This record gives sequence, C-alpha cells and structure tokens, in this order.
Amino acid sequence: MPIRKADAVWHGTLKEGAGTVKSGSGTFDLPYTWKARFEEEANKANPEELLGAAHAGCYAMFLSALLTNAGFTPTRISATADVSLSRDDRGPVIDAIVLHVEADVPGVSQAQFDELAAKSKAGCPISRALASTPITLNAKLVS
Repeated sequence: MPIRKADAVWHGTLKEGAGTVKSGSGTFDLPYTWKARFEEEANKANPEELLGAAHAGCYAMFLSALLTNAGFTPTRISATADVSLSRDDRGPVIDAIVLHVEADVPGVSQAQFDELAAKSKAGCPISRALASTPITLNAKLVS
C-alpha cells in the first residue's frame, strides 16, 4: 500500500500567524488560520474540516465496497462529517464526529443497508484511526 503525504507550513504566532496545508498529490494547497479554526473566517481551511472531509470520503468509499461485495450497486452515496472541537483540561480536543449519510442503493433492504452502514462506520480506515473519538452515524436509505 502506498504512503500518503500532506504538508503544513505555519508562519508567525498562533493568533496572528497563518499557514498552508497541501496534499502530496498536489490536488489541494489551502490557507489556514487560527481564526478559521476557532472562530469564522471565509475562504480559509481548518484541520477539523480536512479531517471531516477525509472521514466522509473514506466512509462513502468503504460503504460502496461493502454494498458492492454484498451484490448491490449503489447509485449515489452522500456523506457529511460534522467534527466537534471543544476543550478539555489539556486544551482543544475533537470530542465527537457525526456522520450523516444518504444512499441510493437499488434492491437493498433497510435491514441490509443498516447493517452495512454500521460495518462501514466501524471498518473504514479513518474511523479506525479515530477510534478514541465518539462517532455517531445517521444513515438514511433513499430511493
């Protein structure tokens, strides 16, 4: 399996500084700031949304694989990850992730879908990497 890479560069102090995060593949190169992370700042990324994008993408691909292996061809899987950042006694912490999923999968029963959706939540590599974080799944089968 290949090793994937991403880079971050930060300039300056925490609150006044700024940085960039970029993928090793060159598909993105994004600015990020303290304000974008802890307040609101348009057109700037933050680590939590990048983690959420990775989690949503990983989950959708994993669910597609499980459905396909079970004999179903998904038409569409839409996943969103809400990543919650709070503070504990050691500082900022990701304390919860909620995965919202809608899937159009002809021929699958609700029970089959629910089982495979739960297996995907437990089995996708990003979920496994985040095992210490509570992850809630809201999965909906649509036609």
